[in-house]
Amino acid sequence: MHHFAYKGGELYAEKVSLERIAEAVGTPFYCYSTATIERHYKVLAQAFKGLDPLICYAVKANSNQAVLTTLARLGAGMDVVSEGEIRRALTAGVKPDKIIFAGVGKTRGEIAFALRHGVCQFNVESDQEIDFISEIATHLGARAKVALRINPDVDAKTHKKIATGKGEAKFGIPYKDAMRLYAKADRLAGIDVNGVHMHIGSQLTDLAPVEKAFTLMRQLVVRLRAEGHDIGHVDLGGGLGVPYKAGSEIPPHPDDYAQIVRKCFAGLDVKLMLEPGRLIVANAGILVSRVIAVKKGSERTFVVVDAAMNDLIRPTLYEAHHEIWPASEKRKGNNVLVDVVGPICETGDYLALGRKLPPLAAEDLIAVMSAGAYGAVQAGTYNSRPLVPEVLVRGDQFAVVRQRQTYDELIGLDRLAPWQTASQQPSPNPERAPPPAVKPPARKPEAASAGAGAGAATKRPSGGRR
Repeated sequence: MHHFAYKGGELYAEKVSLERIAEAVGTPFYCYSTATIERHYKVLAQAFKGLDPLICYAVKANSNQAVLTTLARLGAGMDVVSEGEIRRALTAGVKPDKIIFAGVGKTRGEIAFALRHGVCQFNVESDQEIDFISEIATHLGARAKVALRINPDVDAKTHKKIATGKGEAKFGIPYKDAMRLYAKADRLAGIDVNGVHMHIGSQLTDLAPVEKAFTLMRQLVVRLRAEGHDIGHVDLGGGLGVPYKAGSEIPPHPDDYAQIVRKCFAGLDVKLMLEPGRLIVANAGILVSRVIAVKKGSERTFVVVDAAMNDLIRPTLYEAHHEIWPASEKRKGNNVLVDVVGPICETGDYLALGRKLPPLAAEDLIAVMSAGAYGAVQAGTYNSRPLVPEVLVRGDQFAVVRQRQTYDELIGLDRLAPWQTASQQPSPNPERAPPPAVKPPARKPEAASAGAGAGAATKRPSGGRR
């Protein structure tokens, strides 16, 4: 369920029309619904009522500070995979004892940073990482709480690029090596090994592989305890899928997932940890774009919009499906088979291929649905396109929670080499004067949007993307 719906023929985010936001901030932009984020978190928490799990939101899904703060105020911890994400979690007000540090390539600097800040747990991915953590913890006079991430070699039946539980994946420690590495970790200085972690993939739509992995997890806990290891908690990872495509099979509800957990870990007396990401934010966010032109090719009709693969890479990276809704239902006519594409110079720059959509024309707004997870966080500046703004809606209010990047900011990230500066240039030929320096065009001053509760919204720059 989400809080994007038509009212009087116009598409709204909660109680704010998308047209109103677009007029204030320009397009493209991401829009997040507070009510949807909060509802999804509460539904998951309710499903596990009585088990008292630590729910650690996977920051990588959507790391906007306003999103993190929304979840932190609901009591969420954070699952992080870099020093940057630790810093984001702390800035959002999450206590260190509710931060889990995961990731297959933690650097020594990141490990030291996490230890100094007292994170709740390291999910360890390799033999070498155990040594690194022990060495650094000992040097700092700290103790690291550790769970080993075990790879159970279970096929999650998801897209190959987000499957993490097969033996061929880079993630985790092979199940067959678990007992040996727990014994090693138990002997190392500076480490308290008291947990088991497993995560077999993302966008899981079948609970059979989940149950298989959890059964192996339970068996491992029993074996480890029999060998004298004090295993007090189990980190179940995340990955529960969401509905992206209308009419497709609905993924398992959190209640169904929780039933599997109760079945697999009944009587084990462990603290459970969950790492949901996509489940919380995917359907809480959309990407809003404006049609530039409708182009009829020899074989296809193309709806060219001002959002592109640099803004939302999931369709071309994962062959991902996102529903596309017009922002207005007022244009009448039969659905038309089209490709929705962006302005980038790549054939792979598309948001939808072979999609039947209502008739669209230049200047129409569209909403790319279910874009709240792995959307803005994977955006880039290919073709020197600035990062787009992110907007948070709450009831009849909205605010820009990340400003649109300016061209000056984008170009200003670069620096000339010392030999390219004016002082290092050879004396110019007086008979051939150099052309005047060209500066990037200035942007119009940003203006607050009209309307109550608009917050710090901004107008689009003149000549820039809407």
